[in-house]
Amino acid sequence: MQITILGLGEAGSLYAEGLAQRGGEVTGFDPYVSPELPDVRLASSLPAAVSGADVVISLAGAAAAKDVTAEAAAAMAPSAVFADFNTGGPDLKRELARIVAGCGILFADVAVMAPVPRNGSLTPLLASGDGADLLAERIAPLGVPIDVVPGEAGEAAGRKLLRSVFMKGLAGLVYESVTAAEKSDAGSWMRDQIAAELGPDGAQLVERLITGTRLHAGRRMHEMEGAIEHLHTLDSPTWITEGTLSWLRSLADGPPEATADRSEGH
Repeated sequence: MQITILGLGEAGSLYAEGLAQRGGEVTGFDPYVSPELPDVRLASSLPAAVSGADVVISLAGAAAAKDVTAEAAAAMAPSAVFADFNTGGPDLKRELARIVAGCGILFADVAVMAPVPRNGSLTPLLASGDGADLLAERIAPLGVPIDVVPGEAGEAAGRKLLRSVFMKGLAGLVYESVTAAEKSDAGSWMRDQIAAELGPDGAQLVERLITGTRLHAGRRMHEMEGAIEHLHTLDSPTWITEGTLSWLRSLADGPPEATADRSEGH
């Protein structure tokens, strides 16, 4: 299986190495970085990278997605499938699908459903679009957990945003609860209460939610803005999500002292 990864930042590099180690013949291209990836062939240009590929995966970032997609699709073989793994809203994914369709190529809208650093190429994926089934057929044998959902490109992206309403909202609720409790010298007690409700791995989840919210507030802020836009298209209320966005905006400007102090033994 000839696989090309466009964009070799943290996620792209992890996917490139992981798929190569699991039996794929992987080529990578990034005009800005040249990471040390022993199992990956680095191409000198984007057209050279996608030539002959069975699967082209874009992890170049949402800002560059349209330009990268257009250049890649124009140089791909008709039998290939283009998979956009970037975080983006349904409208962007549908626009990318139209670009790819104009070149006679199948397109897969892929939503990456968990942080890639945690599991690399074994991170769960959700895919939609006319190329989703073909993508799953080609990368699932490499151990990639991928579920195909019915519908056009944008459906997977929309479902990821719906999940984010819950996951980021849960993180915001935990952050707000613990912040208030720490102002009453009850932070440790509050963490334990939340952890007990979340089950056997509750303590680890609480820590991950708090730490991740603090570290990735800027990126998650943009994700929540996209989620709110998506909920508006569904004519669905956004009350909790608006609160989550307020927390993320405040943290992006600098985290408050609460939850940053681990003196209570957490």
